[in-house]
Amino acid sequence: MAMQSPYDHVTENYVAVRPQYPDQWFSKLSALTSRHALAWDAGTGNGQAAIAVCRRVVATDISEPMLKQGIPHPRVQYLHTGSSLSEEEMVAMLRGENSVDLITVAAAVHWFDIPKFYSVAKRVLRRPGGVIAIWTYTDMIKVNPKIEHILRRLREASKPYWKPGLQYMFEEYRNLPFPFESVGLGCEGQPVQLEMPREMSFETFLSVLRTMSAVATAKQDGVDLLTDDVVKEFETAWGGSDLVRTVKFKVFMLAGTVKA
Repeated sequence: MAMQSPYDHVTENYVAVRPQYPDQWFSKLSALTSRHALAWDAGTGNGQAAIAVCRRVVATDISEPMLKQGIPHPRVQYLHTGSSLSEEEMVAMLRGENSVDLITVAAAVHWFDIPKFYSVAKRVLRRPGGVIAIWTYTDMIKVNPKIEHILRRLREASKPYWKPGLQYMFEEYRNLPFPFESVGLGCEGQPVQLEMPREMSFETFLSVLRTMSAVATAKQDGVDLLTDDVVKEFETAWGGSDLVRTVKFKVFMLAGTVKA
């Protein structure tokens, strides 16, 4: 379903440092569905979104290394979806048409073959009553104005290493196609903005930056965007490496149902 797998080489760090999504998000989304039998978590990564939804979850990803880090849970079935899978094969893998109550895509849809994904989603979502929800968080982590100024510079430096689709994330999903009927949690062109607060050490903050796809891609190409000087600048703005801070991830969500 994805065009590429940008995180294979940072899998373990990614799993360790990326934020966990609040359970109440999934409870709210699940409450919008008419049934709670089957969910599809697409681009699941390590399964951190999948384990909080319906009675049964099919969690798919193009990255086999990421799936191997999947959080075990008796209700979750992890499935590898290679790019060669046809639309018909995807629909069959997801129990056929009109079978899925909730589709979630956490910080991943911008990597997908989006028209193919939406075509599959429209076929497998239960009608009426099925809900699809997609969201992303951005690299502009809210800490303090000094940190945010350095983050903006880091974003500019990372632009040569952006992969196709990443601009949707930087545009906060405002220009992302979303051909579904709104359920009150954002609509095409107008995502709803949420926040995820997290207590974080300075080393964890650096690890989050190092697992960002553009930073990791640059590193693979022999370019270190997080040089010692940049890290020192972040440390000073943070207030020292021993300090634990509350940081906030800005999240942008779109949710909807298949249009009648």
